[in-house]
Amino acid sequence: MDHPGQGRLAHADADHPPVAQARIGVLLANLGTPDNYDYWSMRRYLNEFLSDKRVIDYPAWKWQPLLQLIILTKRPFTSGANYKSIWNHDKGESPLMTITKDQTAGIAKAIAAQFGDTVMVDFCMRYGNPSTRSKVEEMVRAGCEKILFFPLYPQYAGATSGTACDQFFRALMDQKWQPAARTVAPYFDHPAYIDALAQSVQRSYDAMDEKPEVLVASYHGMPKRYLMEGDPYHCQCQKTTRLLREALGWEKDKIQTSFQSVFGTEEWLRPYTVEHVAELARQGVRRLAVVAPAFSADCIETLEEINEEIRESFEHAGGEQFTYIPCLNDDAAHIDALVQVIAANLSGWT
Repeated sequence: MDHPGQGRLAHADADHPPVAQARIGVLLANLGTPDNYDYWSMRRYLNEFLSDKRVIDYPAWKWQPLLQLIILTKRPFTSGANYKSIWNHDKGESPLMTITKDQTAGIAKAIAAQFGDTVMVDFCMRYGNPSTRSKVEEMVRAGCEKILFFPLYPQYAGATSGTACDQFFRALMDQKWQPAARTVAPYFDHPAYIDALAQSVQRSYDAMDEKPEVLVASYHGMPKRYLMEGDPYHCQCQKTTRLLREALGWEKDKIQTSFQSVFGTEEWLRPYTVEHVAELARQGVRRLAVVAPAFSADCIETLEEINEEIRESFEHAGGEQFTYIPCLNDDAAHIDALVQVIAANLSGWT
C-alpha cells in the first residue's frame, strides 16, 4: 500500500514504482514486553530475551539445554504471575508498553512543533512487539532516507543499548535502499536528564512529612565480569548517582548506589539492592526511598521487583517507611530532555 506523500517522480518512466516523500525517522527503542502473561506468551518472550548472546554470553551448547529444558519450563509461570500483578488490564498490555506509547506521543508532538512533518517518530522493542525489524520496514516504506535510532537507556550496557543497536543494524541489512543511520549515545550525564531526575526526587521528598534518611539509586545489575571485560555501565551508573547528588545539593552519604535483578550463580555488580536495603534497616535506617535511574519507564523490574520484593526486604529487616520514586516516564521534564537529545543528534539532517 502506498503511504501518504508517495507519488511518481517528475521525470520517471510511467512504470517506475511510487517513491515516498523524503523524511527522517526517529526510532525509539525499549527492552520489550510479553504480549500477555499466559505461559506461552511468557515463554516466547523469555526465550527471545534469554537467548540473546549479549544478555547471556555462555556457549550455546552449555546454555540452551538448560534454558529450554529447565528455565523455560518453570520461569514462565513465576514471571507470568509477576506480570499479572502489575498488568494494565484496562488496555490489555504491560505498563512498559503503555508508558512507551505515551512517551512516543509526547516526543512526536514536540518534534512536530520543532521540525514539522518531515520527521517521523515511532518506537520499537528489542524483544517482543512491535519488533525493530517491523518498524524499520515501516519507516523505509514511509520514505525515511535517514533514521536516528534512540535506545531509551540513559547508561550504556552491551546487554541493553548494545543489543538494541545490533538488532537495528540487522534490520537495515534487509533493505534494498538502506537509509543513512545514526545511533544516540548514552545520555546519563545530559544536564536536562539529570535535572528531570532531580526534580522527580525533590517532588517526592517535598510531599512527605518525614523525609527518607537515605535514597538508594538502584540500577539494573550485570555480571561483574562484564565490567572487567570493558563494559562502561558500572562507571556510568556511579557517575549518574554523583551528578544527581550534586544537583540535589546533598551530602555524600544521603544517596547510595546499588544493583538489582541478579540472575544465576555468577557474581554480579555489588551491592545487591535487595540485600543492601535490608542491611540499611539493620543499621537503624527507618525511612528509605529508592529511585531507578537506569530505567526510562516503569516496568516489571521497578513496579514488581522494587516496589514489592525490595520493599519487603527492607520492611522485614526492621524498616518502617519505604518510598519508591517512579521512573521519569512521560513526565514533561523527561520528554523535554529526550527531545533535546534528539534535536542535537538530528543536527545537519534537519
